[in-house]
Amino acid sequence: MDVIAAYQQVGTYRGAAAMCGTTHKTVKRIIEAAQQGEMSGQRRSAPRRRNYDSVAALVADKIEATKGRISAKRLLPAARAAGYDGSPRNFRRLVAEAKDSWRRGHHRGRRPGVWSPGDTLLIDWGVQDGLHVFCAVLAWSRWRFVRFAADEKATTTLALLAECFEALGGVPKVVLADRMGCLKGGTVADVVVPTADYVRFAAHYGFRPDFCQAADPQSKGMVEHLVGFAKRDLLIPAQLDGPVDLATANTAAKSWCAEVNGLQHSEICAIPTARLESERSLLTALPSLRPRLDRATFRKVDRLSCVRIGSARYSVPNRLIGQQVELLTTDGRVRVVEPLTGELVADHALVAPGETSILDEHYGSSRPDKPRRAARPKTAAEKQFLALGPVAHAFLTGAAAAGVNKLATELADIASLERSHGREQLLVALERAVAFGRWRAADVRSILAAGTGVAAPQPAGQALVLTLPRVPTRSLADYAVDRATDQGGPS
Repeated sequence: MDVIAAYQQVGTYRGAAAMCGTTHKTVKRIIEAAQQGEMSGQRRSAPRRRNYDSVAALVADKIEATKGRISAKRLLPAARAAGYDGSPRNFRRLVAEAKDSWRRGHHRGRRPGVWSPGDTLLIDWGVQDGLHVFCAVLAWSRWRFVRFAADEKATTTLALLAECFEALGGVPKVVLADRMGCLKGGTVADVVVPTADYVRFAAHYGFRPDFCQAADPQSKGMVEHLVGFAKRDLLIPAQLDGPVDLATANTAAKSWCAEVNGLQHSEICAIPTARLESERSLLTALPSLRPRLDRATFRKVDRLSCVRIGSARYSVPNRLIGQQVELLTTDGRVRVVEPLTGELVADHALVAPGETSILDEHYGSSRPDKPRRAARPKTAAEKQFLALGPVAHAFLTGAAAAGVNKLATELADIASLERSHGREQLLVALERAVAFGRWRAADVRSILAAGTGVAAPQPAGQALVLTLPRVPTRSLADYAVDRATDQGGPS
């Protein structure tokens, strides 16, 4: 229209072209088209044929059959066989246009999620560098829960879910989970059947277990976003070098959750912790006790007052020797329960295979530093000698360690000395013999013959420190010889 107006003003093609910044030929074509009733001024021509028109139908059929998932690289050999002789780049353009056309007619038409207070909790697992992270989001308040674990077993998942309920202060009506293998018992007509343990857990807490559609992460995008957020913001790669202490990691996770739940959420423009306070009244009350999550294992207490599990030994009170006890292994602990009373009789930290965990209170006394090898007299002479008391046991042990020949004869001779010297003097002599390592009967006789005149060495005591008295002192000048005296004058 600018070209036509300029032409009407100046009346020449070249003048209108100079005003509009184009050529006089373009102005002439537009004016002639306008005079013929074609105000658009565009030349009409038949659409140009492309070298892939012959295989366009083939590409459309393949994309329809694969629901837009097949790539141009996979389609190109079939197109070549159908007569396409163009370039791969031109063929990729055809496939891209066909996919766009198919997606416009097959859009799923999703709706945004509308959540009710106290209704849905979304849970999912994530893993990075061998460390598993459990994430949960309360849908309405966007309150987030993150914890770390060493595995994704059913007992671990249910224990963390129970901890999440306790942190919430209640139980939501529905728990929406991915199709986790630990919670899925089977699938019938694309409907997930939960495991019996999960059903019992849900019945104990009073919620309905639900599972999202297969290959449909958008249905739980809220918790998927939390998993990615936790990996980026909490799982710092520098902290994952070497073994990770789960207790330390979970302490950091609790602090992180408290931080992010206390900040304003960009989606709801509110603080999740504040929203949770108003939502908590709509949650189901927590049961008084946690359900048992692990399967009980029964063991018989052996003669060592121990039970074996995982190729390791754990002590129990010796009153239970020969009885069956129940073992519970959770959170890195081994707990022993008496089945009849339900009493917790032992609690051990989990040890490696082949190791032993012993508690002294299970045996009534502490373990001695060295193994005891008590003497057991059999002959009359041995009984007579050991009847002298502990010093006789010490003498027997020391003499045996020294390798005394004919020790039995020596003990009989020493025991016979009681008649002539008396028990008290003999015990004193035995104590001196043990102190100085004299293990023969003749040595004991010589000690008895010496009587009370023998020395009694004592270990060195502390150094004797004396405070010396102070005395008056004189200066060295008082002892100087007079100079006149040195020259021979009168003193």
